Amino acid sequence: MTAATAAFRRVLALGGPLLPVVSFLGRLPTAMCQFGSLLLVAETSGSLATAGLVGGALAAGQTVGGPLLGRLADRHGQRPVVLAACWFDALAVTALVLAALARTGALPLALIALLAGAGVPQIGPLARTRLVALARRARADDRLVHTALSFEGTLDEVSFVLGPALVGLSATVAHPAVALALAALLLAVCGSAFALHPTAAALRPTGEALRPTGEALRPTGEALRPTGAGSGPDPDRSRDRRPAARPARSARARMPRAVHAMRASMALQGALFGACQSGITALTADLHRPAQAGLVYAAMGVMSAVAGLSLAALPARIGLPVRWRAAAVALIALSVPLLFVRSLGALYLAVVVLGAAFAPHLITLFGLTERLVPVGRLAESMAFLTSAVVGGQALSLAASGRLAEAYGPSAAFAVAVGAAVLILGLALTTRATDRPAAAIRPAAGAPAGSVR
Repeated sequence: MTAATAAFRRVLALGGPLLPVVSFLGRLPTAMCQFGSLLLVAETSGSLATAGLVGGALAAGQTVGGPLLGRLADRHGQRPVVLAACWFDALAVTALVLAALARTGALPLALIALLAGAGVPQIGPLARTRLVALARRARADDRLVHTALSFEGTLDEVSFVLGPALVGLSATVAHPAVALALAALLLAVCGSAFALHPTAAALRPTGEALRPTGEALRPTGEALRPTGAGSGPDPDRSRDRRPAARPARSARARMPRAVHAMRASMALQGALFGACQSGITALTADLHRPAQAGLVYAAMGVMSAVAGLSLAALPARIGLPVRWRAAAVALIALSVPLLFVRSLGALYLAVVVLGAAFAPHLITLFGLTERLVPVGRLAESMAFLTSAVVGGQALSLAASGRLAEAYGPSAAFAVAVGAAVLILGLALTTRATDRPAAAIRPAAGAPAGSVR
C-alpha cells in the first residue's frame, strides 16, 4: 500500500489539509437530514405516514435540485453558488425544525422539506470537480485523478455512516431536533468555508482550468502542439486556435450516450441501497432486534469506505469499463446470499462483504463520467450522479418497504439482487470508449486517447 499512500498524499497536497476537512463537514448534513427529518416528524406528529411524506419530499427536492445547482456552478463558478445554497439550505432546515416542533400540518412540512432538499449545496460532487480541476491544472496523470475520486468516494461513505449515527445519538440523548440544528449550523459554517476556500478559484465558470495551461483542445487522435518560442512558425495557428475556443460551448448541448447509461446505473445503485435498508430493517425487526438495523447498515458503509480507499492500489492497466463490469458482477454475487440470511450474525457477515462492492461501482462511474463529459458540464454531471443515487434510493425504499411488509425481508433483498443484475446489463451493453473532443483531458505530453 506504499504507492497508494503516496498517491493519497499527493491528493491531499492538491488543495491543502483544510479542504477535505471543510468539504467533509459541509457534506455531513446531507447524510443527517434524511434520517433526522424522519425521526423528528415521526416524534412530533406521531405519524409514520407524515414522516415518510416529508422524507420523500426531501429526497425529491435533492434529486431535482442537484443537477441544477451543478449547472449553475459550471456557469457561474462554485463560490457564489455554494454560498447561496448553503445559507438557503441552513435556513430551510431551521424552518423545518421549527415547523415540526410547532406541529405544523403534513403539507406545509412536505413543502419546506422539498425546498430544503432542493437547496442542498452539493458539496460532495463539487469537491470532486474541484479536485479534478486542481489535478488537471497540475498536469497530473489519470491515475492521480482516479485516486482523488477514490478519496472523495471514501469521504462520502464515511459521512453516510457518521451522519445517521450522530442523528441516532442525538435522538437518544436529547431530541432529533438537536441533530437537525447541528446540520443547519454545519451548512452555514462549513459550507461557507468550502465556498470561500482559495481552491474555489481553480474552477473558472467556463471550465478552462480543467485544461493544462497553454494547451488547446484538439480532435481525438490529433497530438497536442506546443506553443511559444521554439515551436516554429505555424501559418495555421490562428485558424487552429479559433475552433479550440468553441468545443466547450458546442458540447454543452450534447452529452455522450454512455453518460446516460452511467446515470441509470447510479440510480440502480441507489435502488440497491434502498432495498438493502428495507430488508435490514425488516429482518432485524423480525429478530426482535430493531436497534441493530442502524449498526448493520453502518458496518456495510465502513467496508465500502475501506474498499474505496483500496481502489488506489489497482494497477492502471485495468481500465474503467473493465472495473465497471467487475463491480457489477461483484454486486450480484455478493447480494445473492442476502436472500438466505435468517440470523443477525449471518446478516452482519453478508452485508459487510457486500459493502466491498459498493464503493468500487460508485467511484468507477464517477471516474468514467469525468473522462466522458464535456469540460463545461463536469459539476452538473457529478451532481446528477449523486442525485440519481438519492432518487433511486427513495423510490426503492417506498417499493421494497411495502414488499418486505407483505412478503418478508427476502422480498426486499430480491429487489437488491434485481438492481444488481440490471447494473451488469448496463455495464455489458454500454460502450464507454469514445469521448467527444471537448472532453479530452490528456496528461501533459501525452496524446489524446480514449478510455480503456
